[in-house]
Amino acid sequence: MPDEPIINKVLIVGGGTAGWLTAAILAHQLNSKGSDSVKITLVESPDIPILGVGEGTWPNLRSTLQKIGVDETDFIRQCDATFKQGSEFINFNQPINDTVHRYFHPLSAVYHSAYDMNLVPYWLKKSFVEKKQYDETVATQAFTCREGFAPKKITTPAYHAILNYSYHLDAGKFASFLTEHCVSHLGVEHISANVIDVNVDEDGFIRSVMTDQKGMLNADFFVDCSGSRGLLIEGALKVPWIDIKDKIFNDSALAVQVPYDDPMHPIATHTIATAQSAGWVWDIGLRHRRGVGHVYSSDYTNEAEAYKALESYVGNSINKLSVRSLKMKTGVRQTFFKNNCVAIGMSAAFIEPLEASAIFLIDAAATMLADQFPRLKVSLPLVSKKFNSTFALRWDKTLDFIKLHYCISNRRDSEYWIDNCSERTIPDSLKEKLAHWQYHPPSKYDFDYAYEPFVLDSYLFVLYGMQFKTEISSNLSAFQDDVLAEQHFSSVRKMNEQLARELPRQRELIEKVNRYGFQTV
Repeated sequence: MPDEPIINKVLIVGGGTAGWLTAAILAHQLNSKGSDSVKITLVESPDIPILGVGEGTWPNLRSTLQKIGVDETDFIRQCDATFKQGSEFINFNQPINDTVHRYFHPLSAVYHSAYDMNLVPYWLKKSFVEKKQYDETVATQAFTCREGFAPKKITTPAYHAILNYSYHLDAGKFASFLTEHCVSHLGVEHISANVIDVNVDEDGFIRSVMTDQKGMLNADFFVDCSGSRGLLIEGALKVPWIDIKDKIFNDSALAVQVPYDDPMHPIATHTIATAQSAGWVWDIGLRHRRGVGHVYSSDYTNEAEAYKALESYVGNSINKLSVRSLKMKTGVRQTFFKNNCVAIGMSAAFIEPLEASAIFLIDAAATMLADQFPRLKVSLPLVSKKFNSTFALRWDKTLDFIKLHYCISNRRDSEYWIDNCSERTIPDSLKEKLAHWQYHPPSKYDFDYAYEPFVLDSYLFVLYGMQFKTEISSNLSAFQDDVLAEQHFSSVRKMNEQLARELPRQRELIEKVNRYGFQTV
């Protein structure tokens, strides 16, 4: 098709994790170092600091880093990274007699999935007798997280795993690490300048941006990674933002970096989320410090009260540390891909950081764009249609899953929790499922889309970690595989014993990685 306009140059506006991860994925997939390939340029402001609090990731980042040619040892050393095997939720249900309520959402169970055999009915029957939590009954990683074991050994090759894992990382260092890798190894052009104007033609296509330092920058395709400002998708193309404050209340945060008193202090191998009266506190262990922050709703508390809650969690040492105040613009763009521009990252959507979905959805968006890249302009309508449909689904499903952590709580100690459990604040799609799940355990038929960001196993860990009631007494005869279920439960117990003998603690492994490094494959 020699007369069809070809997309030869992509301009990404905005850096940080969103911009540089997108640049890396596109440059690798499109082979930007090739003489006839798509060229990737990223322009970012030298005056706008990186938000730098997105420190939790999903396992997909492992495969992405490996794909774009990053050495895992270098990444861990330069990004102060540690291993993440899941999340622990504390007091998202009401504490009883000063005994905290806690459960884990691990990254994997043992060597089976609920898609193959759903163990919930058999756990429900068993739990009446043994009173064991769902996570510790079906999941090896609930045990390894609780005991502080790492997911692999120093002899395990780079990116390989004994247990599934992702990372905790220093977000500022990660953006710098990606910048160097993109420029030095993937052929991305880096421009430091402020975008001061956007030029749109009569058909609504962006033609160029004007900068204060480098003048006019032309491109055929644009990626908006400018954060909540949405310089291109909102400022130039006028795509509206849909607020979700009526469903997801949290819109503010206080963040602080807490050094360890002892440089060899144990490092948690999971994210710790502790509920508060109007939000929750995150606690992420890196090599030299913890990243701690209080996410809260400004409709239910104020910054002074939020600071007191954070001080109560961290201790008096917080008064010697620098605490940052952040405002979060929660919502979803009406459409993500318009004409020759796609929004990725906070310019596209943001739903609070409870399950660390932000970097995953950046990775997923950039990966789909790279795979479906419209090299010919004529391909834009179909590619944008598919992209918009896929990510409308993904963000809707993310909203449902985040809301699940709040709306089934039995806490009624503040208006925040009362309103979170009110039916008027629960998405209809989630309400329908919860009504069904009162009498029928969730199944794979409730998760029938290929691009579900949160799958059946994730829902089960949260539902039954939160002590959701599913009444199966009227259908007990349908669950006949007690022997096979008990074999699965037994395999978890045996595997826990084996892993306790073989795995190092998180701190031990991190120190060895920084000293010796992993074997490369």
